Amino acid sequence: MTTADVSALANRVRKNARHLERWARRAGIEAYRLYDRDIPEFPYAIDRYGGWLHVQLFEGKRALSEDAIDTHLNALAQAVNCPRERIVLKHRQRQRGSAQYERLRDAGEAFTVMEYGLRFEVNLQRYLDTGLFLDHRETRRLVREQAHGQRVLNLFAYTGSFSVYAGAGGASRVVTVDLSKTYQDWTWRNLALNGLDDRMTQQLICADVLKFLHAAVTAAERYDLIVLDPPSFSNSKRMHASFDVQRDQVSLLNSALALLAPRGTLYFSTNRQGFRLAAELTERWAFSELERETLAEDFRRRRAHRCWRVTRQA
Repeated sequence: MTTADVSALANRVRKNARHLERWARRAGIEAYRLYDRDIPEFPYAIDRYGGWLHVQLFEGKRALSEDAIDTHLNALAQAVNCPRERIVLKHRQRQRGSAQYERLRDAGEAFTVMEYGLRFEVNLQRYLDTGLFLDHRETRRLVREQAHGQRVLNLFAYTGSFSVYAGAGGASRVVTVDLSKTYQDWTWRNLALNGLDDRMTQQLICADVLKFLHAAVTAAERYDLIVLDPPSFSNSKRMHASFDVQRDQVSLLNSALALLAPRGTLYFSTNRQGFRLAAELTERWAFSELERETLAEDFRRRRAHRCWRVTRQA
């Protein structure tokens, strides 16, 4: 690929940026996707986080040369007027287990971004993921709209963005479950950034979600609103067994739905490509897919997830 070819990438990103910057400014959003492999020769996903660019390279069989990548990043810097030192590049490969959450380096500049009036800490350099999954922005807003007075359970919570939205929506109780103490500490910082660090309302539990569910079902706990966004696959050494969302969906969803109050709602989502919902689940529970409601303006070019609203059958 020649240096001249990079103008196609620069022009596409510049065009996307002009449209999305206006939309984001009106919505009060500082973190959004600018480009997602729109042109096959440039296999990047590019996200803006405030004054930074987070660039993920999805390489195929033919790897790009270091010179080509450097040329592309310089072109991006000029296209969106971003200093080159504020562009973070990551080589993205298929992740197995907890690899996407593993630390890449000991240091990394943490900063905050706004989203619909709420603040979140992100770190583009320290881990493969940034601390905020942008594709679930609209799902988070659905949770805030529904949370008032509700008992909310956030499973596989990562850095707790759903818990922040639930608290901002006036939830009476929010239980946040994740295996990682590092991410539970991050969740608490996100809650504090928004004045929601109230231990009377917010409860953070470091636990294997599957073990937590077993104990909660045994204790007959009930929640009005449950968020279930599991990893596609995990073989973490801290779990008692490996987890595969396609293989284990029935047992996982049945356990989570056993905690649902009679008129409650569960939001289930997955990023697993080719995921197929098990027929035995739809026979017992009412699943409504929420593609239009949960895919925001910046993710309509490439669907990043699937999401369902799950309730009891009428």
